[in-house]
Amino acid sequence: MVNKGYFAEDKNIEFKREIPNNHEKFLKDIIAFSNSTGGQVILGVEDETGIVYGIGEQSPFKLSDSISNMISDACTPQIEPDISIQTLEDETVLVIDVVPGKFRPYYLASKGKETSTYIRINGTSRPADTRKLQELELEGQSISYDTLQEIGCEYDEKKALNLCKKMKQVAIESCETEEEKLAVKDMTLEKLHDFGVLCRVGRNPYPTHAFDLLTDNRNKASKIQCALFKGKTRDIFIDKKEFSGPIYDQVDDAYHFVLRHIDMGAEIEGEYRKDAYELPISAIREMIANAVLHRSYLDKSCAQVCIYDDRLEVSSPGMLYGGLDLETAKLGKSTCRNEAIAEAFHYMHIVEAWGTGLPRIINRCKEYGLAEPLFEELGDGFKVTIFRKVSNSPEKVSNDLKKVSNATGKVSNASEKISNDFEKYFPLFEDVEVTDTFIHNIEQVFRQCGIGVPFGQMNVMEWLNCSKSKATNIMNVMKTAKVIKKVTGLGPGKYEFVEV
Repeated sequence: MVNKGYFAEDKNIEFKREIPNNHEKFLKDIIAFSNSTGGQVILGVEDETGIVYGIGEQSPFKLSDSISNMISDACTPQIEPDISIQTLEDETVLVIDVVPGKFRPYYLASKGKETSTYIRINGTSRPADTRKLQELELEGQSISYDTLQEIGCEYDEKKALNLCKKMKQVAIESCETEEEKLAVKDMTLEKLHDFGVLCRVGRNPYPTHAFDLLTDNRNKASKIQCALFKGKTRDIFIDKKEFSGPIYDQVDDAYHFVLRHIDMGAEIEGEYRKDAYELPISAIREMIANAVLHRSYLDKSCAQVCIYDDRLEVSSPGMLYGGLDLETAKLGKSTCRNEAIAEAFHYMHIVEAWGTGLPRIINRCKEYGLAEPLFEELGDGFKVTIFRKVSNSPEKVSNDLKKVSNATGKVSNASEKISNDFEKYFPLFEDVEVTDTFIHNIEQVFRQCGIGVPFGQMNVMEWLNCSKSKATNIMNVMKTAKVIKKVTGLGPGKYEFVEV
C-alpha cells in the first residue's frame, strides 16, 4: 500500500508522472530496487512536487500488462514486479512493487552487466561500481566473500594452530562465570574449516580472507579509525587513534578508546557505591563489533568511531546486505555478509547471535533513559548513533577529572523544556503516519532553532550533516504534517515551526 499521509521520494519510493520516452530512465529504478532492498515505483505522481495526476484516460489493465512485458523483455535475470491499481486523491495510479532479487546482479540485457547494473543510494538510482558489482555477483551465488581463498597466501599449520589457541583464549576471557569458562570447547583445525576460516582447493587446505583478517590482516582498509571531537561537529580533534591488526583486537581497542572518553558517574546500590558509565557499555561494544562483522571488506574505506559532545557514532563501509531493509533489521532479522567472521565472533563471545545486535542496542539505550538510537544508510555505508544525555548529577566523573558544575542543571532543564515543546507535535505526526526516523530527524532540527526562528533546506543539511535529497524529504514531511509554516520577506524557502 502507498503511504497516503505524505508524498516524498526516499530510498524505497520513486515517483513517475508517466512512462518516459526513454524507457531506460524508468527501467533503471526497477533494476536498482531489485539489486537493493526493493521498493515501489508509483506511476501517476510527479516526482518533484508530489502532485497526483493519475494515469489519465489510459486503461490501467492494458498499461499494467505493457509495463510487465517491458520489464520482462528488457531486464535480465527476469524481474517480475507486482503491479496494483490504486486510487489516490480521486486519481488512478499504478503501484509497481519490486522485491529484493535473489539472482543478482540485475541489469539491462541490451547494455550488459558492467554498464547497466543499478543500485539504490540515498533515494537515487546509480550505476554500481566495480566493487559493488563484485559483491552483487557473490550475493547472487550465495557466496560469502570472507570464505574465499586468500590468493597469494600458503597454508601455515603452526599459524592456524596459534589462531585456534588465541580464539579459545578470547572466548574464555569473554565469559563472566566459571561455568561459562568451563563450557568453552577447544577450537580445532576442523572447526576452522567448518566456519570457513580455512578452505580446501582439491585436497589441500588454504587460508581464506577471514583467516587473514583474524591473523596478519594485510587488508589496508580493514582498520578502525577513532576520534574524539570538540563540540558537535567534525572539526577540531581532541584525540584520535587508528587500530589495525587482527579484527577481534580492533573491536577491543576501539571499545576501550570510547570508554576513556565518556563520562563515569557514581550510583548507590544498597550500601555500596558503584561506578557507571553515562552510556550503556554493552551497546557500545555491540555497535563496534557489528561494524567490524557486517562491513564490506571489498570496500576500501575504514570503519570509524566518532565521539562528540552530544553523541557517539559508529560507521562502517557497505549498506545492509542481501536486500535487508532498515525497519526489518531493527526487529532483529539479519542477513550475514561475512559468515566465517560471524562464526568466529560467535565462538569468541564477541557477538551473541546473528540479528540480535540492533534490538539489543535499542533496549540498552531505553533502559538508560536515552533517546532512541539512530540507524542510517548513508551513501554506501551504515551508521549507528546513540545520544548522550546531559546530567545534573553533582558527581559526574571523567576518567581524568571530576566535572562539577551548577550549569549542567540549567542545560538539562532547558533540554527538558525543548523536549516537552516538541512532544506537542506528536499528534500531528500521527495524523499523517510519519515514521520514527523522520520524527527523530525533525526533533534534531527543532533543537537547533526552536519556535519562531526561520530556517530553510540549507540549514537542515548543515544541522543534520545530510544530503540535499534527505533534507528535501524532511522539509516535505514537516510541511505535510503542518508543523512548520512559510515565512515571507526573507527570500524563498524559509519556514519556522508553528506554535501548538
